Amino acid sequence: MKVLLLKDPKESENEPDPYLKELGLDGLEATLIPVLAFEFISLQALLEKLFHPEQYHGLIFTSPRAVEAVSLCLKNNCKEEVWKNCLREKWNAKSIYVVGKTTAGLVAEIGLVSQGENCGNAEKLAGYICSQEWTSSLPLLFPCGALKREVLPRMLRDKGIALESLTVYQTSEHPNLQESLRNYFSQQGVPASIAFFSPSGVKYCLSQVQKLAGDFVPQIKFSAIGPTTAEALVAEGVAVSCTASSPTPQDLAAAIKKSLQL
Repeated sequence: MKVLLLKDPKESENEPDPYLKELGLDGLEATLIPVLAFEFISLQALLEKLFHPEQYHGLIFTSPRAVEAVSLCLKNNCKEEVWKNCLREKWNAKSIYVVGKTTAGLVAEIGLVSQGENCGNAEKLAGYICSQEWTSSLPLLFPCGALKREVLPRMLRDKGIALESLTVYQTSEHPNLQESLRNYFSQQGVPASIAFFSPSGVKYCLSQVQKLAGDFVPQIKFSAIGPTTAEALVAEGVAVSCTASSPTPQDLAAAIKKSLQL
């Protein structure tokens, strides 16, 4: 059975996308169409903050792109050496919070030890942070995207936990999205299942998917990577067949297989 994944571009050019790989292992014919494009901004401001860990209680990463912004800041060899020899240890003496195993893996690649990776979304991570004993008056540094939801900042604020947000990337529609969708439906037909990975993905391509699928839309099993994406689909009148229990390839594959009665 065919499955269409509408998500970010794969994280590594050298390795297959983990969601494609997992679905393939389960005998499903999966195709990935990149939905989003990213522009990194405020990197100099981020670098300056990274060089002053003493001013923060820790870091929060809720997306792989935020970690990528940090990596871009450290590309210069001199800066990388300072990070490895001094700054990394200072940040690791603090609290590094993440959402999801993918983000945790990228955080590990830059030498940081994180916690909270089993929290499936920002709201659950905020609950995890708020549940800890909190005595510091220093803020948590939160590199984030321009489209971040306010649930995490609000929950921390209500708990009296200081947060300093910095927008480090902007999200837009992938320039090849519409053409890629047309090519997919004309060449492969209507898939059995379509998985969305973000509310932005719903915004940018749901109407085009519905137009291309035509009368076959009711036959498609629509799936979501998490509750926020599922809510975005429901808001557009789409019946969501399944939502991954956590944002991992294994959990999404299991949910899709169950929805397809495999």
